[in-house]
Amino acid sequence: MAQVAVPVQNPTPPPGQGEEFGKASPVALVVILALALATILLIRGMNKRIRRLPASFEAAGKDQKGDKEKAGGEPANGGTA
Repeated sequence: MAQVAVPVQNPTPPPGQGEEFGKASPVALVVILALALATILLIRGMNKRIRRLPASFEAAGKDQKGDKEKAGGEPANGGTA
């Protein structure tokens, strides 16, 4: 018959793996779930903004005065017009 050696006590853990080793997994699960939730919310928000964009920006560009002026009428380069 084959005999199996069973240790009487728990062996000492390897160096660097003390009594607390492996107990961070619940915390890591919470962090991963929070990151996943944040990613889902960001994707949903960006999709809403993308849907509101016009199909083409060409028509909108013709109606405006040009990209050289700011909204207040000042030149974009900071100099005089």
